[in-house]
Amino acid sequence: MDYALLNKQLAALTDGVTYRISNLANAAALLYGALPDINWAGFYLLEDGGLYLGPFMGKPACVEIPLGRGVCGTAAKENRTVLVPDVHAFEGHIACDCDSNSEIVIPLNVNGRLYGVLDIDSPIFDRFSEDDRRGLEEFASVLCAALEQG
Repeated sequence: MDYALLNKQLAALTDGVTYRISNLANAAALLYGALPDINWAGFYLLEDGGLYLGPFMGKPACVEIPLGRGVCGTAAKENRTVLVPDVHAFEGHIACDCDSNSEIVIPLNVNGRLYGVLDIDSPIFDRFSEDDRRGLEEFASVLCAALEQG
């Protein structure tokens, strides 16, 4: 995956756009169209002490995730990327889509505060590598810079 190109595309899509939901929606669509072997890409946004479904591409998803629960809630509570090769082995995994077998979740920090998480699922076990982690963390940084303008 050419993450340098993907991140340039995201920067171009978000340039001058101050409406956060539009930037999140385009970021989800960009990921969903560019990454092979994924079945969900989107965002959960921090609100009232929990994560709530934001813009995404894929099948319908869980609407609310408590902090510390599942992969998304763990990534948010610990404010760190969580890469899971087999979601069925992850204690407390929340199965929104039974076709998902691996997942990566990256926290989004906007203006120094947790804003939400980027969540990407795959039907392939062990789909996400350390290269994916680094590329997607940079993607999240580009997105957060755009969100700080909104």
